[in-house]
Amino acid sequence: FKMAARLALRMLHSNAALRSSAPVFDRTVKMLQRDRAARHQSIRDSETLRDEIAWQVCDRVNDIARTFPLALDLGCGRGHIGKHLQPEMVTQLVQCDMSAGLLNAFDADARDRALRVQCDEERLPFADNTFDLVLSSLSMHWINDLPGALREIHRVLKPDGAFIGAMLGGDTLYELRCSLQLAEQDILGGFSPRMSPVVRQGDVGGLLQATKFTLLTVDNDDVVVNYPSPVELLGDLHLMSETAAPHRKTPPLRRSTLLAAAAIYKTMYGREDGSVPATFEIVHMAGWKPAPTQPKPAERGSATRSLKDLTQPAPARSCAH
Repeated sequence: FKMAARLALRMLHSNAALRSSAPVFDRTVKMLQRDRAARHQSIRDSETLRDEIAWQVCDRVNDIARTFPLALDLGCGRGHIGKHLQPEMVTQLVQCDMSAGLLNAFDADARDRALRVQCDEERLPFADNTFDLVLSSLSMHWINDLPGALREIHRVLKPDGAFIGAMLGGDTLYELRCSLQLAEQDILGGFSPRMSPVVRQGDVGGLLQATKFTLLTVDNDDVVVNYPSPVELLGDLHLMSETAAPHRKTPPLRRSTLLAAAAIYKTMYGREDGSVPATFEIVHMAGWKPAPTQPKPAERGSATRSLKDLTQPAPARSCAH
């Protein structure tokens, strides 16, 4: 039953933003959510996941044997990526976010504080061919026009510049999605969308290719966080500014529905110690802006050996005594 529910949720929620030209998210509401979270005294307690994924993004930058003179962190939050980027990886880091509150509440360990810019990730205020590298961690899943945002990233990158990002994928919080929908279905006879749609891993490669990125890499990873109960999970999502911000308003969630959803969550997914898991699917992506100096695939028919040769057994070796 758990697997069937998970597959049904993929069909209902995944890639909804790509199927419609109408706005899916209310960006003003999302900005206010981020501003409100920035003022909370306990915001640091909810940033473990953000710091971990930011480190993973930087680790992928570290795998590239070059120093990027000028980079852009798209949706920087409180400077999570900058805390992990060494000067030999990136010389200067411009950090932008739509929330002035988060920019003003930068982490004490963040770098290049003088290069903070408030702007909407959907409309970048930078000239063409400006950056050698664009990074993004756990921000792009709130963008309405994801293909348009990728075109903007491609535009501001220099030729042979790289884009490396991570965003939430379609299986994120499937336990919570399923519990809320089952609770509303049981109490009200139907359910309203309570969580925002997110893109599937399989769509990301196509989007990068359609926006003219080359040398693509796309993979995913599930990060499972244990909480004492669904109540603590909801509190964390509130502090992370990861609560829903639908463009089309939905009826408020009833207390009875919330209590029923918490009970369903514990029954279906609870662990023996009483805790509940929350799954965050992380979709990692990377692509390069084309340049004449980049390696290109060999022309068709230029191979000098056949794949059949590789299947032939190796000749026997004799041991000299």
